[in-house]
Amino acid sequence: MPILLLLLLTGVFAYFIYRRKTTTLTRDCRWRQERSQNQWRCTSCDAVKSGATEPRDCLRGRL
Repeated sequence: MPILLLLLLTGVFAYFIYRRKTTTLTRDCRWRQERSQNQWRCTSCDAVKSGATEPRDCLRGRL
């Protein structure tokens, strides 16, 4: 049983490390899709990015 718990804990930490390396989004980034205009808008900083897929990068400070 302790081995299973240790494996689960290791897997959770590995997932957190993977997510941190693959995205720059923060808790402040909230992308909302505007389908009529085919774009995404951040509700926090009003950044706009066109496309059909949700952005995976934070654009705060780059405008």
